[in-house]
Amino acid sequence: MTALAHGFGDPVTEAQQVFHAAMNALARPGRPQPLTSGLEPPRPMTPELAAIALALADHEAPIWLDPALAAASGAADFLRFHTGAAVVADPGRAAFALIADPGMPLPVEQFALGTAEFPDRSTTLVIAVEDLSDANGWVLRGPGIADRQSLLAAPWPHDLADIVRLNSAVFPRGLDVLLAAPGRIVGLPRSTRFVEEI
Repeated sequence: MTALAHGFGDPVTEAQQVFHAAMNALARPGRPQPLTSGLEPPRPMTPELAAIALALADHEAPIWLDPALAAASGAADFLRFHTGAAVVADPGRAAFALIADPGMPLPVEQFALGTAEFPDRSTTLVIAVEDLSDANGWVLRGPGIADRQSLLAAPWPHDLADIVRLNSAVFPRGLDVLLAAPGRIVGLPRSTRFVEEI
């Protein structure tokens, strides 16, 4: 019965709130946005990963799970039941990739990067972390950042710097990233660059 763990209590309102939080995060790279979730998904899926998946994925937006989630009892069934999305083994078919273990190397170049005609047909990576701060860390630049923006994630995702370098090489194609910590979300669209670490 794990697949029937409850989803949103008020699906329309809660999905809209999470959607707006994700869009605000991508529009303001590196700036933590509030994200609350009362979900209790199968572990190790965090409430924030579950909320983002339930708000953004659907039958036309397949989901890829990292090894920790793929091996978790009930995680894939929970997502299928509440989103209608297919859970796929091929990273290149995924609209969203859920990563519960930020220390695990990812198949970065296997994800969909979009095409020249449709750069938006790429994978959005949703990575769970324990904490997010804009007090220090990496300095970010790019659209949506007035001057400079700092970002510190703990733990720092294993492949995040490689993802940003890849985005720079293939832009306007590339991978958008959402970092999800308890109560907060940060967006790193493909146009964001890491300048320096402070």
